[in-house]
Amino acid sequence: MQFRESQAIYLQIADFVCEKILLKEWPPGERILSVRELAVQLEVNPNTVMRTYEFLQQQEIIFNQRGIGFFVAPAAIKNATRYRKEAFIEKDLPQVFRNMFLLNMETEEFMARYEKYKKLNFS
Repeated sequence: MQFRESQAIYLQIADFVCEKILLKEWPPGERILSVRELAVQLEVNPNTVMRTYEFLQQQEIIFNQRGIGFFVAPAAIKNATRYRKEAFIEKDLPQVFRNMFLLNMETEEFMARYEKYKKLNFS
């Protein structure tokens, strides 16, 4: 995973976990990678992954079963969607709008490209 300097690593890992959940690769109720396993996979410090898991527990996206591990919460899809949507609206969307304005791009052109992207990538 390539990390960006513009965002804390633990939040980038949270986005990674949310994406796995939203793509239904990690369904509700499923055990997820341990802190150590994910740290090794992403080549980060286990403390960083632990911080991510604590954050995601606060968001009610994952939960811990003591002695067993971390699991995808029953309402994970709804909560991950809410979390990601809020982050997108606050951080990414203003830049998209700015670029659309600077490029004199109308919403119709934007929507046409979005529909094409969806068709190519998710159909």
